[in-house]
Amino acid sequence: MACVVDIRHVSKYFAKVAANKDVSLTVDAGQVVALLGENGAGKSTLMKVLTGIYPSDGGTIEFFGKQVQIHGPRDAQALGICIVHQELNLMQHLTVAENIFIGREPMKGPFVDKAKQNAMTQALFEKLHLDLDPKAVVKTLSVAKQQMVEITKALSHEHTKLLILDEPSAVLTDTEIDDLFVFIRQLKKTGVGIIYISHRMDELKRITDRITVMRDGQYV
Repeated sequence: MACVVDIRHVSKYFAKVAANKDVSLTVDAGQVVALLGENGAGKSTLMKVLTGIYPSDGGTIEFFGKQVQIHGPRDAQALGICIVHQELNLMQHLTVAENIFIGREPMKGPFVDKAKQNAMTQALFEKLHLDLDPKAVVKTLSVAKQQMVEITKALSHEHTKLLILDEPSAVLTDTEIDDLFVFIRQLKKTGVGIIYISHRMDELKRITDRITVMRDGQYV
C-alpha cells in the first residue's frame, strides 16, 4: 500500500510556545487516520502546516515518497492535498454545480457552459455514488448534503490524493453521520487517503483504520 503522506518530526512555534513539537504522522492510500486530541492539542496547527497555511519550523513532509516544500495552500492543492473545514464555505444562493466549479467554470465563448458544468458535476456524483442534483440550490439542502457538496468540490480536482476532514460530524444527526460514513467508505475504495479529525470516540471503530493522538503539541 502506497504511503500518501509522511510527516516527520514537524515542529511549529509561536514566539517561544510550541504548538507542534516533533510530530510525526503517516497516511496510506485508501486509509482513514483519525487525529485526536483536546482543543489546543495542536491538531489544527499540524493541518495548517500540511496545507501550507503555516510554514513549519522543523521537520520534513514527504508526499508519495518525495520530500516536498509546501509554501501555501496552492502548493498543497497542486500536490493533491485538500481540506474541508468544519465551517462550510458554500455560496448558498448558487446551485450545487456552480459551487463545485466556481472559478473553474467550463466556458462556451464568453458564457458559462451550464449544461457541461451540470454534466461534469453529475459524473462526479456517479463516481462517488452520491444522490444529489447538480441543479439544486445549495440553501435547499440539508447540512449533511451541503457537506457532501463541499467534499465533492475538494475532490473535483482530479488529482486529489489526501483529504482532511475537520470534525465533519459535529453538526450532523445520527442518520446524516451514517450517510457520511458510507461516502467515506466509497472514497477509500478510490485510493484517497483521509485524515479524520474528531472528538467523538464512538465514531472511531466505525470509520477509522488507525488513530493518532496528540497532547500539548506532541504525538503521544
